[in-house]
Amino acid sequence: MARNELRPVIKLRSTAGTGYTYVTRKNRRNDLDRMALRKFDPVAGRHVDFREER
Repeated sequence: MARNELRPVIKLRSTAGTGYTYVTRKNRRNDLDRMALRKFDPVAGRHVDFREER
């Protein structure tokens, strides 16, 4: 498999509504559903959930 097929680049957008995003890769074999991580949003000034957008 090519590199970008197995570990695609995804955007994680803040659920706080600030529009802030993180860019990361995920393993498609292990994480089939959309990813959700709790990370720091510097616009909101606190930790919030970031969900994968496509």
